[in-house]
Amino acid sequence: MVAAKKASAKPLAKKAVEVTLPSIDKNLPVWPYSLFTDYDVDLFLVGKHFRLYEKMGSHLLSVENTAGAYFSVWAPNAIRVSVVGDFNEWNNTSHTLNKRWDKSGIWEGFIPNLQKGNVYKYFVKGFDESEHLKGDPFAVRWEHPPQTACIIWDTDYSWKDKSWLTKRPKINALNQPISVYELHLGSWQRDPNEPDRVLNCREVAAALVPYILEMGFTHVELMPIMEFPYFPSWGYQITGYFGASSRYGSPQDLMFLIEELHKANIAVILDWVPSHFPGDRHGLYEFDGTHLYEHADMRKGFHPDWKSYIFNYDRNEVRSFLISNALFWLDKYHADGLRVDAVASMLYFNFSREDVDAATNEYGGSENLGAIQFLQDLNVAVYGNFEGVQTIAEESSTYHGVTHPVHEGGLGFGMKWMMGWMNDTLKYFKIDPIERKHHQNLLSFSMTYAFTENFMVPFSHDEVVHGKSPMLYKMPGDEWQKFANLRVLYAYMYTHPGAKLLFMGNEFGDTNEWNFTQSLDWHLLQYPPHKGMQETVKALNFLYKKEPAMYHFNFSYEGFEWLDADNRDESVFVYMRKGPKAKDTLVIALNFTPVVRENYKIGVPFKTKWKEIFNSDDIVYYGSGINNRGDIVPVEDGYNNQQFSISVTLPPLAVIIFKSK
Repeated sequence: MVAAKKASAKPLAKKAVEVTLPSIDKNLPVWPYSLFTDYDVDLFLVGKHFRLYEKMGSHLLSVENTAGAYFSVWAPNAIRVSVVGDFNEWNNTSHTLNKRWDKSGIWEGFIPNLQKGNVYKYFVKGFDESEHLKGDPFAVRWEHPPQTACIIWDTDYSWKDKSWLTKRPKINALNQPISVYELHLGSWQRDPNEPDRVLNCREVAAALVPYILEMGFTHVELMPIMEFPYFPSWGYQITGYFGASSRYGSPQDLMFLIEELHKANIAVILDWVPSHFPGDRHGLYEFDGTHLYEHADMRKGFHPDWKSYIFNYDRNEVRSFLISNALFWLDKYHADGLRVDAVASMLYFNFSREDVDAATNEYGGSENLGAIQFLQDLNVAVYGNFEGVQTIAEESSTYHGVTHPVHEGGLGFGMKWMMGWMNDTLKYFKIDPIERKHHQNLLSFSMTYAFTENFMVPFSHDEVVHGKSPMLYKMPGDEWQKFANLRVLYAYMYTHPGAKLLFMGNEFGDTNEWNFTQSLDWHLLQYPPHKGMQETVKALNFLYKKEPAMYHFNFSYEGFEWLDADNRDESVFVYMRKGPKAKDTLVIALNFTPVVRENYKIGVPFKTKWKEIFNSDDIVYYGSGINNRGDIVPVEDGYNNQQFSISVTLPPLAVIIFKSK
C-alpha cells in the first residue's frame, strides 16, 4: 500500500572486492590495503552508497595469509588519522592510516595481528593542529559506558528466521493488524535479586517473548538500542550508530532476542534517531576538527531544546552514512521496521526556534529541503531493498504527505504517529464526565483527517514522564472510575482507525511514571483492578487480530462510519467499523459517563440478530458486570441513517462492541 515499495531503489555498491596494492612491505605497522572500488567512492561522494558498513569501520580479515583488521574512516579535513588502542599502548604515531589518493577523504589501512576483542579509537589531527580522540562511527561494538572506546567485533550470526522473513511481507502489511508494544530494554524487567543490574537481551528474551505472545501484541518497538553514553537520554542521544548498546550484551545477544521474537511471529521495530546527536567528544561532533557531520551554521546545526547537533542533510556523504545505517539494522539485525524519531525537527529550520533565530532555505522558506530529500531517499532505499518492512514517522507537524508516495511528492513513510489524536484524546479523558458533554468535538474531530495519512494511534513513553503522571492518574474520579475510564480509553484506541501503540506498563495501569532506572511495577498484578486492566488489553489485542473490521481498512474511509457523534448530553458515541465483507461489520458504542443507559437505541445495517462480543465493563476486567446477554433482535424502523435499530444497555464508563450473527 506504500508506493515507495514499488519505486526503484537507488544504486547500491557492488559486493566487496578486496584490492591489495602491489608490493606490500610487511614490516610496516599499517599495510596499504582497501575494500573500496572506484564505484564505491563515486557512490559515496554523490550520496548514493547505502551499504557503507561493508566498507567503513573495522573488519576482521586476512591479507597475504596474515590475520588482522582493516580500518577505514571518513575524515577529509584531517592531516593525520591513526588507530590507537590496547594493542599499541594508545600510541598515536605508531599506526597511522593512509589517506586515499582520490577526493573521498577516506583514511584506511590493514593492521596485522589484531583480533576480535581488541579495543581501539581513532586519533585525529585536524587541519589546525587540533587533536581529537574519536570513536569509530561505524563500530559495531563499543565498551560499556562510561568507557567510550570501540571493540573490534563482527556481526556474524547463524540466523534461523527464514520462515519469518518469507511470510513477513504478508504479516507486516498495512492491511493486517498492527498492535505495537513499545518498551525500554533496560527497565521492562530486572532481576529481583539484582535490581540495579540491566539484563542483557538473552535474559530479557526468556520472559519477554512469552509475555508478548500471552498479551497478543503483534509487534515490539524497542526504544533506541544503538550505543549511547548517557543512560537518562533513554537512547535518544546516540554516539555509536552502528553499535548495539553494550548495556544489553553483545551484538549477537540482540540478534538472539530478535530471532526469538520472529520465531513467535512477532515483528520488531527499532527506534532510529537520524535527527540529532550529542556533543560528546568521542562522538561525531567536530569529527575531523571541523563540522563534518553537523551544519557549521548553528541555526541549522544545533538543537536548542536537546542541546544536541543536527545532521547536515545537504552533505552527500552524511546522507550515505545515515541511509547505510538504516539499511544496516534491517540487513544485519533482521529488523522489520524503523520508527524514525523527531521527524518534525528535521523538516523545519524553525522547529523550537523563533523565526528571527531560524535559518531559511534558498527560497526563503522554513523547510529543510536537504532533510526532505534525505527522508525521501531513505524510504525509497528501505522499501526498494527489503520486503515486508515498514518505516514509521514520529512527526508532530501538519506537513502534508508524510505517508504519501515519493513519486507524488510525499516522504514515503509507511505510517505516521497520530499526535493530534493522542493530545485531543487525553485532553478529553482528563475532563470530569459531567463536563464532557461540552467537549464532544475533541473526540469527533480526528475523523475529519483520519485518512489523510496512514496513521498509528499511540500512547507512548512520552505521555508518562516528566510530571505528566501515569496513564491511570490522568483519569478523573475515584479508583473504580479511574480504571473504568482507562479501560474505555484503550477500547476507544483499539476501535479507532489506525495501527496501535501502547507503552510498557500502561497495559496494567502502572501507578508510577515510567522510571528508566528500575523494573516496571509487576507486583501490581496481584491486585484485581490491575489484573483486570491487563486482561482488558489482552482481550482487545486478540479481538483486534480476529476481526478484519478492526484492521483491514485501518487507513481508509471504507472502514469507518459514524452512527451517532452528536449525543452531547449523554456523552455517547456510536460508530461502525467495516471489513472487506459485510459480515465483518462491527457496531461500537462508547459511554463516557458513569451513568447506565438502558434501552439505548442504535441504528444497524442488517436485519440479522446481533451479539455483544466485547464489553469493557465485564467483571473479568474489574467492571460492574452490566452487559447485554443473548441475541439482540433488530426492528425495521430506520434510525441513525440505517434501515434497522437495536435497543441495548450501555454500562457506565464502558465500550461495547456488537457483531451480527
